[in-house]
Amino acid sequence: MTAKTLSPVVIILQARMGASRLPGKPLSQVLDRPLLSYQLERLRRVQHADQIVVATTTNPEDDQIEQLCEQEKIPCFRGSSLDVLDRYYQAAKKYHATHIVRITGDCPLIDPKLVDEVISFYLNALPSYDYVSNSLERTYPRGLDAEIFSFDLLKKAAVEAKLPEEREHVTLFFYTHPALFSIGSVKQDIDHSHHRWTVDTKEDFELVEKIISTLYPKNHDFDTNDILKLLKENPDWVAINAHIQQKKI
Repeated sequence: MTAKTLSPVVIILQARMGASRLPGKPLSQVLDRPLLSYQLERLRRVQHADQIVVATTTNPEDDQIEQLCEQEKIPCFRGSSLDVLDRYYQAAKKYHATHIVRITGDCPLIDPKLVDEVISFYLNALPSYDYVSNSLERTYPRGLDAEIFSFDLLKKAAVEAKLPEEREHVTLFFYTHPALFSIGSVKQDIDHSHHRWTVDTKEDFELVEKIISTLYPKNHDFDTNDILKLLKENPDWVAINAHIQQKKI
């Protein structure tokens, strides 16, 4: 499916060094390269986005994020460490986004084809959905999460969201007010939601390190099916982080 020509679609990737469970994770090294660098390489393959922006904080420790963005020639916006919603809003405003794709920095294995599917689903359905996600009704592995919404919707949330958790979690205001917004979900027939490919703990990193170290030297553009095949060949790897519980909002 080809997305309608409506631009600019801006991917805003939030990343910071100060994560509570695994500090410094965006710059954790695999094959002498930061995880964030792999993620940016994968996002560059997204066909239906016009720009990628990394949104980090003004904390001194995130100078390193900005430096990596300079090396990668990716725009870097710096804003509040606590009010992530405002950070997104200000970044979207600065880069004149019409539609925003939200990606988080703990998803180094993000699949560009799946991101394109989410974007296409949303754009081709306009104005049917205000917000589209592939993670609210989860059928994909955790770590392939993508969300898309309009700048107008983000502005509304930035003005009206008041609760601390609504300011910390950018899209919480949308899907906790279903009477106000039309929500769309991208799902697949096979449920792979038991897989955990996000990086939030040292066990998560251990699994992702094995995946990248095995697949990347052979194929820089490995995708979800390649990872699933690898894990089928190495079923014990799934157990590395199977016990990790996602942090509750």
